[in-house]
Amino acid sequence: MKPRPIDYAQPDTIDEALALLAEYGDDARVLAGGQTLIAMLNLRLLEPAILIDITRIAELDAIREIDGSIEVGAAVTQNKLMAWPALAEKLSLVAGALPFVGHFQTRNKGTVCGSIAHADPAAELPLTLAMLEGEVVLHSRRGRRVLPARDFQQGMLATARAPDELITAVRFPVARGGAAFHEVARRHGDFAVVAIGALAADGHIRVGVAGVADRPAVAPIATSDVSAITDSVERLARELEGYDDIHASARMRRDILRRLAPLVIEEAMRCAA
Repeated sequence: MKPRPIDYAQPDTIDEALALLAEYGDDARVLAGGQTLIAMLNLRLLEPAILIDITRIAELDAIREIDGSIEVGAAVTQNKLMAWPALAEKLSLVAGALPFVGHFQTRNKGTVCGSIAHADPAAELPLTLAMLEGEVVLHSRRGRRVLPARDFQQGMLATARAPDELITAVRFPVARGGAAFHEVARRHGDFAVVAIGALAADGHIRVGVAGVADRPAVAPIATSDVSAITDSVERLARELEGYDDIHASARMRRDILRRLAPLVIEEAMRCAA
């Protein structure tokens, strides 16, 4: 199956892209990497009137450090961020998660902002943004707004982006201390059945989980005592009811969380030591 006929535009500036979004609204789709969008068009799950290709907007293809955060433009591919020389130093959690995102070939096209915009509850990059308490920068002809990650992703494949808004960047706060990230998937590169990240710094521990709820879940761990960590993870597993699909049952997801989370937390603590 192939898409129905669609108009195509490739603006050179953000203003041109915003004008098209203002004109078409919900009938437009933004094309950056297209790793999910093209498949959905081919299956006719989406039938927009126009595709707005933002890959020629040079301003969006940049990684910048701004006020203690790393700002990643909407046209930056996942492999470009992986190759950024300061990634391991500034964003060790993201550095640990990116190898699990798809495959080398898909990371050459897939964008960081595109993954966050898609808001799959099992995706790695939305989880890292939530754990780091990052932000999403949105522009429209009405102005600019910056949303915390916890407010941006509102559920499975649902975000707070308005139809006339363009995600121009996401911001990952620079994180010190130890970080670890692991996941269980059917095959490497598939969406995670369960993905778990952990951050440890200055005696504080935070764990994040994807694939168990309809959006990333982040919780503090009150202590570094091993038995208390196990108890905290058990409480989190009970709070996150999980869901059944063709890949795993809700019960299996909770069991993976119980077994994997303490190991990831312990690894983050070792890295922080």
